[in-house]
Amino acid sequence: MSGIRLDKWLWAARFFKTRSLATEAVIGGKVRRNGSATKPAHDIKVGDRLEIANSETRWTVTVIALSEKRGPASEARQLYEESAESVAAREAAQMQRKFTVEPAADLHGRPTKRDRRQLDRYR
Repeated sequence: MSGIRLDKWLWAARFFKTRSLATEAVIGGKVRRNGSATKPAHDIKVGDRLEIANSETRWTVTVIALSEKRGPASEARQLYEESAESVAAREAAQMQRKFTVEPAADLHGRPTKRDRRQLDRYR
């Protein structure tokens, strides 16, 4: 196999749940190949470097194998090698999210009558 579509490989490597989500991410600029923007239909080859952003998670990986079929996660991990900097950054971001309190965590739906009155007093 000389090359495979980028969106198909991202789906097979389990970075995205569906192929259409992978296509939208590539079109939206969330995936970069060898440091530059690319299109979903471009072929990737072994040795290509991909920068992938999926919601809050970011990966920097090197393609080490190609596959058109989506298999188990253990097989999907064999398709790429993640850089050490990427692993460290992902773990640091995960710890940051774990210990950061969401600003709206204590808000539950619409304000009550009491909340509205307190807001009116502040104004």
